[in-house]
Amino acid sequence: MNNLQSLSYYWPEFLLVTTILAAVIYDLLTKPPESQRVGLLVFAGLVLTLFANWFTSAERNITLFLDSLALDPFAQFFKTIIIFSTLFVILISRKSAELRIYRTGEYYTLIAIMVFGMFLMVSAIDLIMVYLSIEVVSISSFILAGYLKKDQRSNESSLKYVIYGAFSSGLMLFGLSILFGLTGTTKFFEIQNVLAGLDVSSHFALIIASIFILAGFGYKISAVPFHFWTPDVYEGAPTPVTAYLSVAPKAAGFALLIRFFHVLFTDAGLLLESENVISTIPWPQVLAGISVATMTLGNLVAIQQSSVKRMLAYSSIAHAGYMLMAMPILSGNGVFAIMIYLVMYLFMNLGAFFVVIVVKNKTGGESFEDFRGLGWEMPLVGIVMALFMFSLTGIPPTAGFIGKFYIFAAVIKAGPAFYWLVFAGAVNSVISLYYYMHVVKVMFFEGESKKKLLFPSVLESTLIITLAVPTLLLGIYWTPIAEWITNSLRFYYQSI
Repeated sequence: MNNLQSLSYYWPEFLLVTTILAAVIYDLLTKPPESQRVGLLVFAGLVLTLFANWFTSAERNITLFLDSLALDPFAQFFKTIIIFSTLFVILISRKSAELRIYRTGEYYTLIAIMVFGMFLMVSAIDLIMVYLSIEVVSISSFILAGYLKKDQRSNESSLKYVIYGAFSSGLMLFGLSILFGLTGTTKFFEIQNVLAGLDVSSHFALIIASIFILAGFGYKISAVPFHFWTPDVYEGAPTPVTAYLSVAPKAAGFALLIRFFHVLFTDAGLLLESENVISTIPWPQVLAGISVATMTLGNLVAIQQSSVKRMLAYSSIAHAGYMLMAMPILSGNGVFAIMIYLVMYLFMNLGAFFVVIVVKNKTGGESFEDFRGLGWEMPLVGIVMALFMFSLTGIPPTAGFIGKFYIFAAVIKAGPAFYWLVFAGAVNSVISLYYYMHVVKVMFFEGESKKKLLFPSVLESTLIITLAVPTLLLGIYWTPIAEWITNSLRFYYQSI
C-alpha cells in the first residue's frame, strides 16, 4: 500500500503525534508549577489512541507505507500492552516525590514519544524502520533515565545507558548492513525470498549478521550478555521510569524479536505451521543458551542485592530469560506463551515498582531496611506487595503462575530435546523464591509493630489495587486473555 493510501489506516499514530505536539506547545505556555497538567493531556491523548487502535486494526492484515509497517492483530495486541502500561506510569508519576522539584512537561512528552517509537517497533517489517524505531525509543529512554538532573546516580545511569545503547545499536546496524548486502533489499518479505535461495557460501555471513542483530534486540529485552546497562540504569532512573522500562520497551522488544525471526527464518512466515529455521543456523540452541544464562544470572545476582529497586532490576532480567524459553520452539504455542506472560508481567511488575514508589515517598529510601515492618505499619501496601512477590515467583493462584505454566507447557510440547530447558526454568523459579520471600519476611516478620496505621493517598491506593486485582484474578480466570491472544496471533505474511 502506498503512502497516500496508508494514511487512512494510521489514525492511532496521528492521534499520538498530535498529542505530542500539543504537549510541547502546552508545556511552553504553562508555568513550572503547572507543568504536571501536561501529564493529563498526554493521558487523554493516549486514551483516544487506545480506542483508535482497537477500531483501526481490528481483523486487518495489511502493510502500510510501501511495506514498511504491518497493520495486523499481532501489532494491535502489543500496542494495547504499551498504552496500558504507559497510562499506569503517567498516573503514578504524578505522585512520585522524586519528580516534584522538576518541571515535568518534557517528562510526559518524552514518554509519549517513546510510545510512538514502540508503536513503530511492533509493526516494523523493514530494516530501516527497525533501526529508526529502536533509536526513537532509545534516545527518549536515555533522557528519561537521567531526568533527575540533581541526582548523581541518575546522571550516571543516563551516561551508562547512552554508552551501552550506542554500542548495541552499532552492532545491530552492522548486522543489518550485512543482511542488506546479502539480499539487496530492506523489506522483510523480500529478504525472506532471497534467504530461501542463498547458497552455502553466504551462510557464514548470514550467521554473523543474525548474531549482531540479535545483540541489538537482546539489548532491548535485557538478555544476557547484553544486560549490563539494566541494573545501574534501573537503580539511578526515576522509579516510575524504571517501572516503565521494565515493561513497555521489553514488550516492544519481544514483539520485534518474534516478528523478525519468524518472518525471516521460518517457512513463508506461517507462524502457526512452521517448524524450523534455516538449518545451517542453530537458533534453537543459541536462544535456549541465552535464555538459561539470562534467568540464572538475573536470579543469582538478585539474591545479593540490598536495594529492593535493584533487586527488581535483576528480577526483570530473569523474567526476560523465562520468556526467552519459548523462543527456541519457533511455534505458535511458544509465541502464545510469551504474549500471555507479558500480560501477567505487566500487572505484577508494575505493581511491585509502584509499591517501591509509595515506600520511597514515605521513607526516602528503597532498601530492604526501608521495608522493615511495612506490613504492619501500612497493611494495604504490605499485603499487595506480598501478592506481587508471590506472583513474580510463580506461586498459584496468581497471574505469574499462569504465565509460567504456559511457558513451561509450550517448551514441554516441543519434545524431549527441550526438557533440560524446562528443568533449568524450574530450578531458577525455586531460586527466585528466596529473594522474593525475603521482601515478605522483612515486611511482616521484622521491625516493630506501630500503633498508628498509615495509608497511601487515594490515587496511590487505587493504582496498586487496580494492579493487584488482575494479578490475583488472572490466576483463577484467564480465559478472556487467552482468547484475545489467540485472536491476536495472526501476522501479516506473504508466501515465498
